Amino acid sequence: AVMWRAVAAASAPARALCRALPPPAPPRRWRAVSVAVSPAVGLADDRVETRVAGLGPGQPVTLRAVAADERGCLFQSCAHYRADSRGELHLGTDASHGGDYTGVEPMGLFWSLAPAGMERPYQRLVPRSTGTPMKVEMLVHQGHSLPGAIPGPVVAKAEVERWFTAPGVRRIRLKEGGVRGSLFLPPGDGPFPGVIDMYGDEGGLIEFRSSLLATRGFAALSLPYFDFEDLPKVMKEFNLEYFEEAARFLRRHPKVKGPGVGVIGTGKGAELALSMITFLPEVVAAVSISGCSSNTVADLHYGEMTLPGLRFDMNKVSVSDAGVFDTFEALGDPTNPANSPCTIPIEKAEGHFLFVVGEDDRMWKSSLYAELAIGRLRQHGKENFELLSYPGAGHRIDPPSTPFCQVALDRVLGVPVLGGGESKAHAHAQEHSWGKIQEFLHLHLG
Repeated sequence: AVMWRAVAAASAPARALCRALPPPAPPRRWRAVSVAVSPAVGLADDRVETRVAGLGPGQPVTLRAVAADERGCLFQSCAHYRADSRGELHLGTDASHGGDYTGVEPMGLFWSLAPAGMERPYQRLVPRSTGTPMKVEMLVHQGHSLPGAIPGPVVAKAEVERWFTAPGVRRIRLKEGGVRGSLFLPPGDGPFPGVIDMYGDEGGLIEFRSSLLATRGFAALSLPYFDFEDLPKVMKEFNLEYFEEAARFLRRHPKVKGPGVGVIGTGKGAELALSMITFLPEVVAAVSISGCSSNTVADLHYGEMTLPGLRFDMNKVSVSDAGVFDTFEALGDPTNPANSPCTIPIEKAEGHFLFVVGEDDRMWKSSLYAELAIGRLRQHGKENFELLSYPGAGHRIDPPSTPFCQVALDRVLGVPVLGGGESKAHAHAQEHSWGKIQEFLHLHLG
């Protein structure tokens, strides 16, 4: 008993000390981190607002965007940010400090999407179907991780749907006489300004710009001209009568307001647009994106007339150590008098021209070609044109937030070809030109 009293006496100060100490604090509760993208469901040419909340003041995070195309090929982008003093981020006002772009770029994560490391490089992220959205997952990771490196733990995520067509837009597949393609009509009775939309030497049917134009109030005909259904397989020669039939079909459509229609084209499609407005009275406005002032590659026939195609000299194609083809010097010189029969006589056109060029286009010399076209119009006393010329932009200037692709696999040749441009400047050119193209078409088509 004496022993137990001694033990109790010895432990009394320890018990008293325990009573004096405050109870242990409960484990610290972290604020939940959240990322909000608005609108979460919207149109592919609309800007979105991206905000992150619940971070620590000044906390470094990596924002990533991940998307897959219809074939399951994975694309991703990333950027480094730091939270403000309230633990928040707003991509509309806060700058990226690294990753795939720097500076204040609200849509940077979208236009910098590129094939993930395990995928085949040089692929474009463009929709093949306009009826389903492009789904983009937005992820917030702890810390700063370099592009291609394994990122830190995910602390928040959200999904965004980018639609290429609005509710109520109708898509009608065409087999009208010889004309093939898809007609996109806006909701409502109309009539709407009519536009023919064509892409370049990749061939096939490319619909996403047409469906966006219909969403913006145009009756848009996506017009393939080779390598589609029963159209010619390759670009050997073209008859302008095919394009005339398409223009007449669109102009006569009950939902299309007259008296004329417009045409928008990229690359080879731009050059065909110039021939259409030159020779076809139905066409009164032409948007030429990165086009040539001469007819190229394939001879163009119209009745008794033929515009021969300016040829490429494959000996003037250079190939980098990485196997990328540079075709910048390969097309024949349009200013050489021997090539004058290829020149499109655009001074004969009664309508209006909008030339859109990237000054760093490496596919061919589209800035020079626009200068030649404008010089030809002025020489004939004409001022029926506008020029949008973008420093740092490359060849394929698409609707806003279309991922930039400096080098793309050529669908025909199967090799990577240099399109040129710098990602941020190209993205800004896409956003600015899209609004200007719509203004131009509305102005001249009513």
